[in-house]
Amino acid sequence: MASATSGGNPDGIKPGVAHSQLLCTTTEAALKNPELAAVASSDTKRMNLYQAVNEALATALSTDETAVVFGEDVAFGGVFRCTMGLAQQFGKSRVFNTPLCEQGIAGFGIGMAAEGHTAIAEIQFADYIFPAFDQLVNEAAKYRYRSGGQFDCGGLTVRTPCSAVGHGGHYHSQTPEAYFAHTPGLKVVMPRSPIQAKGLLLASIRDRNPVIFLEPKVLYRAAVEQVPVDDYELPLEKAEILKEGKDVTLVGWGSQIYALENAIQIAEKRMPGISCELIDLRSILPWDVDTVAASVHKTGRLVVAHEAPQTGGFAAEIISKVTERCFLRMESPPQRVCGWDTPFPLVFERFYMPTMIRCYEGIRRAMEY
Repeated sequence: MASATSGGNPDGIKPGVAHSQLLCTTTEAALKNPELAAVASSDTKRMNLYQAVNEALATALSTDETAVVFGEDVAFGGVFRCTMGLAQQFGKSRVFNTPLCEQGIAGFGIGMAAEGHTAIAEIQFADYIFPAFDQLVNEAAKYRYRSGGQFDCGGLTVRTPCSAVGHGGHYHSQTPEAYFAHTPGLKVVMPRSPIQAKGLLLASIRDRNPVIFLEPKVLYRAAVEQVPVDDYELPLEKAEILKEGKDVTLVGWGSQIYALENAIQIAEKRMPGISCELIDLRSILPWDVDTVAASVHKTGRLVVAHEAPQTGGFAAEIISKVTERCFLRMESPPQRVCGWDTPFPLVFERFYMPTMIRCYEGIRRAMEY
C-alpha cells in the first residue's frame, strides 16, 4: 500500500506516517499538549485512528442519551471497524444499520437532529456523499437560517472516510472538502492523528452546527498515538502550529501533514539553514485565518498542499485571503501543491499525489524566487 507520502526516499528520509515525529507515542508527549490541559492527569492508551474514532463515539453515546450512530454496516462495525462493538454496548436502537441510500442517511440525520437528537451519521466513503449533497447543503446548512433561528439541526455530524489509500481508484480516493467549504452553515473538519481525531470528533458532535467530519482512511491504521482515555475536546476553528519557523509557512490538513513534514526534512538537508513553519489547519470551514496570516506575515512565504485537485481547491481560498492580508510582506508568490486536475487514477496514484518531493519543490520555488 502506498503511504501518504510515497514518492521516493531521497536524502535518507524515511517517508510515511509510521516514522513521523509529529505523533505522540509516549504518555508524556501526549499530555504536554496545552490543549489537553483538562486531561493532563489522564491515563493514556495506545490507539490507531480508527480506535480513537471508536472511543469518541462510545464517549458520545455514554454521555448523551439522545445520541445515535447510524449508517451502512455501522451495526456490524463498519468497513473500517470504526463502530466495532458499539451496537453490542449501547443497543441496536442507538447504533443501527441503514439502507444503502446516502440521501436517506443524511435526511434521516437532519430529522433526528431537528427533533433534539444528537445524530451521528456515517457515509461509508466520501466519494459517495454526493447523493446526499442536496440534503447537506440545502437542508442541513440552511435549517437555522431559514427559520430565523427558531429551529435547527445542529446536532448532526456526518463522518466519512476520505482521501487516498493506495488502491482505491477513482471511486474510493476522493477528498471533497472544497465542495462543502463553499457552504455557509456547515463546519468541515479533518484530523491528522488519533489524539486529534478523538478530540475533534467529540467537539464536532457537541457543536451546535452540522459538521462534516472527514477521516483520511490511510491513517486509520498507520497513525498510532498514546491517546488520553478521559473525555476531552479540541477546539474547532483553530489551526495548530506543529513546527515553528521563520522562512516559509507550510499549510495542510489530514494525511497531507506527513508529506509536508517529510518535505521539510528534505529542505533542511538540501537548503542548510532553512527554517520552515508547519501548520495543521484542522478545521477547513471555518478556517483559522488569523494563525495562518500571522505566520505568513512573519515568514513572507506560503506553501499550501492538499490531495484534492488544484482548480477550485481550498488552497486557492487560503492563498487569496492571506494575500489580501499580507501582500506587502510577501517575498514570493504563494505556492500550491495539490492533486492534478484529473479523475483520481488507480495505476497512476503515485504520480497524482502531492508527495514529499512535490511539496519540497514548492518550498524550493518559494525560497528561490
